[in-house]
Amino acid sequence: MKYILILLFVVTYSCKTEPQPESKPHADGELRNLSETFKSYWYDGKAELTSYELEFYRYGEKRNGKAMMIFVTEDFLPETQVKANSKSNQTVSVMKLNSTKKFNTGIYPYSVMQSTFLPLEKETPVLKITSSVQEWCGQSYAQLNHKKDFELETHSYFEGEADSSFRIKPTLSENQLWIQLRINPKQIKPGKHKLFPDFSFLQLNHKEIKAYEALIDQTEAKYIQTTINYDNLGRILKIYQEKTFPFAIEKWEEIEINKADTLISTAKKIKTLKTKYWQQNSNKYLHLRDSLSL
Repeated sequence: MKYILILLFVVTYSCKTEPQPESKPHADGELRNLSETFKSYWYDGKAELTSYELEFYRYGEKRNGKAMMIFVTEDFLPETQVKANSKSNQTVSVMKLNSTKKFNTGIYPYSVMQSTFLPLEKETPVLKITSSVQEWCGQSYAQLNHKKDFELETHSYFEGEADSSFRIKPTLSENQLWIQLRINPKQIKPGKHKLFPDFSFLQLNHKEIKAYEALIDQTEAKYIQTTINYDNLGRILKIYQEKTFPFAIEKWEEIEINKADTLISTAKKIKTLKTKYWQQNSNKYLHLRDSLSL
């Protein structure tokens, strides 16, 4: 009996494992070398709003519309995955990109919005992405939360896409590359990558939400041109930006290659404002929309 008790104790103790601290997505990664010029521009308490003239192909026809890119820094709570009301030892500094596309398809309108949150202090994968598409047939929504893994949740009115949730290993995303290009385009690593394509592209084209192989290339002439080529998706993205800080995005092209045709959607910059737009919700600020040609 004595030996049985000793054996039980040994087995029970050996099966115990010490609780492991959950890895924080912002805790790892190399420190970013953010210049004083960068900090002066992006930590001034204002957002950067840029409007674009949009020509976007949908259902094989070119549609005219408007696109917006809103870049702003803010304090983010990585555990609850929301904007913090105030800075604390629980928050991380992120750059947020809210991007929108609005265009009409015949009688009915389309509205696409995506939000991307990328840590600024360390070089880590994106913390959060949300993407929504609304039109008169219905709407679809996708959200990625970076906790220990990428946790994804999708909802759609299309048959076969209704509701899903799953986890995958963190990887580079096209959505975050827009922010990395604003931090420093010359730090983008060319070559082959496993890359999450633009979330709204996957939704609009009913593609599986996963990482695809992509080739990233960068050249410099009048602009810095970054090209992302997904050979298996028939998608090429070209982003053109100024060669000096703050590396403004002047235009981009989204190229769709299929058996029938090659369709090139474009966006060209109209106007940029630096302002605290969240404080400008009174009707007296409506003229600012005119200045952005909205």
